[in-house]
Amino acid sequence: MTLAALRDDALASTDDGFALRLGLPWIRSLPVASLEGLELAIDGDQVDPVLVALDGRLLDPSGLARERGWWFLQDRLVLRGWRMLPPGVHDVVVAFRLVIPYLQTAPDGPLTLPFHVARALRLDAPASAPSVSRDVA
Repeated sequence: MTLAALRDDALASTDDGFALRLGLPWIRSLPVASLEGLELAIDGDQVDPVLVALDGRLLDPSGLARERGWWFLQDRLVLRGWRMLPPGVHDVVVAFRLVIPYLQTAPDGPLTLPFHVARALRLDAPASAPSVSRDVA
């Protein structure tokens, strides 16, 4: 399921750093609040990412439990980093947990799945195919 989490065009430069677009590696849409413990590394260096909401707000990943939006299957969350990346290929690693609210595994809470997605991505690579994806958070 994690194959579509980072597509060929996932890493793009911005005026003040970079944007990484992360697809949902699950079989159903989930609330954005289902995302926990987000960690990002570019070329082995830890990056403190923020998420960009549809209305342009910057969201702190540690405060996502209060977000009311949805992460739909065709959408990609935008992770922003404030470091300029040189042109070329970069090793990208994203780790996080998804809380699946409708699957209870014990009396004390829902199923929580760990995800670790690693891929070499070319900065500003063109999209390989037309897409209906949109950027959300």
